Amino acid sequence: MVDNREAEIHSTKKIFFFNRDYISEFVYGGIDGAITTFAVVAGATGAGMETNVVIILGFANLIADGFSMSVGNYFSSKAEKDNYKKHKALEYWEIENLREKEIQEIREIYEKKGFKGELLEQVVAVIVADKDVWVDTMMKEELEMVDDDKTPVSSATMTFFSFLLIGFIPILAYVFGIASPDLFACSSVLTAVGLAIVGCMKSIVTGKSKLIGILETLLLGGLAAALSYVVGNVIEKALM
Repeated sequence: MVDNREAEIHSTKKIFFFNRDYISEFVYGGIDGAITTFAVVAGATGAGMETNVVIILGFANLIADGFSMSVGNYFSSKAEKDNYKKHKALEYWEIENLREKEIQEIREIYEKKGFKGELLEQVVAVIVADKDVWVDTMMKEELEMVDDDKTPVSSATMTFFSFLLIGFIPILAYVFGIASPDLFACSSVLTAVGLAIVGCMKSIVTGKSKLIGILETLLLGGLAAALSYVVGNVIEKALM
């Protein structure tokens, strides 16, 4: 019987309305969006800036940093796919031009896995009978390279979307003028909630404790915010 936790980890179902395949991009963009935007809010508050300035800086960070991150994600994903295609094409060439050498490499791979004698030769024969299977085996077993179905555009889009969605949370209180004697404190609480949600989603996919996942993201966000607030406060006093 399959363990419930194991089944949950390997499940391909959606989390809320997110495809599990893109959770890594969502977590990556969401955490960075929340932390960097809140860092801007903390720095501006520490420097004693007005609410409208905090809002302007917050939105500037959302658009500029979010777009920059998505572009970086796009080129990184594209480079990985191009590298995979290059090596795959090379493997096809080697099968055509260095057949015996490639057959021996397959044999050595499965010898290391414990196959011997006639069974080993049967496995080798089955694999080399199909070029596509042969190449896929070499890519995974020899080069340790695996392709996925995610396109660079979809990965970049999810990163940008999550950056905007979670990154907007720290400036919610300032934008909507939430009735609070301390907007920064309100922003801190909202940001903590946003980071906790992202940390929880990360834990669902990795199978780790949800509490640990939440605490990790909160600690990271708290350190970034504290540093930004102190720097803003110090610079504000130095310039006065």
